Amino acid sequence: MKKERAIAIFFLLLANGLVAAMFVLSAGFFEFADPEFFYALLLVPLLSLYHVMKGGKQHTAFHFSTMMRFPKQGLPAKIVLKEFTFALKMVGIACLIFALARPQDSRSWEDRKAEGIDIMIALDVSASMLAQDFKPDRLEASKEVAIDFIQARTDDRIGLVIYEGESFTQVPLTTDHTILVRMFAQVKTGMLEGGTAIGMGLATAVSRLKDSEVKSKVVILLSDGENTAGAIQPLDAAQIAQTFGIRVYTIGVGTKGMARSPVGIRNGQYVYDRVEVRIDEETLTEMATLTGGQYFRATTKTSLEEIYKEIDRLEKTRINVTEYSKKTERYYIPGLIGLALILLDILVTRLLFRYID
Repeated sequence: MKKERAIAIFFLLLANGLVAAMFVLSAGFFEFADPEFFYALLLVPLLSLYHVMKGGKQHTAFHFSTMMRFPKQGLPAKIVLKEFTFALKMVGIACLIFALARPQDSRSWEDRKAEGIDIMIALDVSASMLAQDFKPDRLEASKEVAIDFIQARTDDRIGLVIYEGESFTQVPLTTDHTILVRMFAQVKTGMLEGGTAIGMGLATAVSRLKDSEVKSKVVILLSDGENTAGAIQPLDAAQIAQTFGIRVYTIGVGTKGMARSPVGIRNGQYVYDRVEVRIDEETLTEMATLTGGQYFRATTKTSLEEIYKEIDRLEKTRINVTEYSKKTERYYIPGLIGLALILLDILVTRLLFRYID
């Protein structure tokens, strides 16, 4: 029994050391999509300890037609083989756990040509965008539709400018649409000084596009009112956009007639009342026409979606995109090794051993 336990301890220490080395080395070569599965590796030393502690409670025997070839003192080869295959099974279990953690290779880069355009979205976030003629309100509906548009145009560089009484670049041009969508979702009214600076919003968007080398540069500007603030007038900003070859697509957001809109603040909460919807469509139309773009009126969320579909058919140009290549799944490597080791243990056990209580 002492010899059998010593052999078991030797092989299991070897197996656990191999598992530990696998864990350390793999961290330098792979990323893991589900690393929480590594907690299951604790099963390997626990099962090993249980196997050693139970000792010889189970006995193993060979089936042979004759015993004449074996010495009378016992079958040490049988013990070595049994403990060796059990150790392999522990390594196999560890390999399956590694497979569940989903190792991925993402070290390579790719430089490819992608069909796309450069787009800056200039979004009005003034208090009037909380009007509830859209569900749940104009701002949230505009964000939802814009996010769908962004996610559908995987090869475009897209950025975001927000404006009220002043303007701010929330996200510069990027192909990382995951970050863009996340930042888009965080936009809310009250982030800037109050008012509606349409000219400033467009000017800021133009400043982000003017140095772009692509042929097709576009600003999508959404507003639900009239220019009431800012040092740059909307038509002046449109002329600057024209100079840099930037098309401006303007969208007036709001139903025709009356809408339930914020009219003041009481105890830190907006007070709503029905007010007339006033959008400076003449100026928005002239801005778009001057730059070769087009003006749209969105009176419902559905019509806003249709407007984005129309813009989606814009001319495209070829731009260089350098990005991480798609992560390559490598789970099948440890998975196949683990299955092979466990299958080997089962075959050896079934073909050579039988257990007797």
